[in-house]
Amino acid sequence: MFFRTNKYQYNAKPERPDPVYAKKLQEVLGGQWGEISVMMTYLFQGWNCRAPEKYRDMILDIGTEEIAHVEMLATMIARLLETSPVEAREDAAKNSAIGAVLGGTRMEDVLVSGMNPQHAIVSGQGATPTDSVGYPWNARYTISSGNLLADFRFNVTAESQGRLQVCRLYEMTDDPGVRDMLSFLIARDTMHQNQWLAAIAELEADGLDMTPAPATFPQEREKSEVAYQFWNCSDGTASEQGRWAKGPTPDGKGKFEYLADPQPLGETVEELAAGDPRLHGTPKKPKPPVAS
Repeated sequence: MFFRTNKYQYNAKPERPDPVYAKKLQEVLGGQWGEISVMMTYLFQGWNCRAPEKYRDMILDIGTEEIAHVEMLATMIARLLETSPVEAREDAAKNSAIGAVLGGTRMEDVLVSGMNPQHAIVSGQGATPTDSVGYPWNARYTISSGNLLADFRFNVTAESQGRLQVCRLYEMTDDPGVRDMLSFLIARDTMHQNQWLAAIAELEADGLDMTPAPATFPQEREKSEVAYQFWNCSDGTASEQGRWAKGPTPDGKGKFEYLADPQPLGETVEELAAGDPRLHGTPKKPKPPVAS
């Protein structure tokens, strides 16, 4: 059961409307690495968790916090759209650099200049569950595998990508209210990256086998001779200088081997057999009849 508190986790109020920036902010709301994605990812990881209770509780704590981040961003976007596009455009035109780009003040000019038309046509000056180019949020962005090591590694990536995008958006505005909210989200992403790294370390401290996930697959069934080989599959050999090319492997079960000139191990490529004629694929041209 969830309860909503009638206060935002943090402030979500811009100093002035900016419909063009509202479109940009959609990316960290409904994009691949946005707050809806991590919210759904963490909630499903928590609901599906079969590990000790401390992991489930921790995952659901952060998943629930992400609901608050979705609320803040949706509210900020709506407030950036509160003034009509024409009025917002006139305000923006006072800035010479922006005005030079935007030009006139007609509604159609505003929409063409960079505002998301759906903010005016579909949502009535509200946020939408889409990214910055209008692509709908997709449930395939949700990652919940049932393997905590695999999931936590993904979560570090999600928080890294999300923080990167919020930092870039911070640089794209000078609105103190927007920057204040973004500075809060950047700080929380700092915490969350460290949180997932700590959770990975906790899994190891609790005795989890930290070999490549899933650790339950018998390693003797691998093609062991290629398990720790780095294949140089492009021009140049600078990759040989890295930690991944020599020395013991992080799982402690082998040593890296660098193959400067790897050779294919498979059979010679052959033409595929003819498909089922009932599927009407690409037929070969019939041979002309032989003259008698």
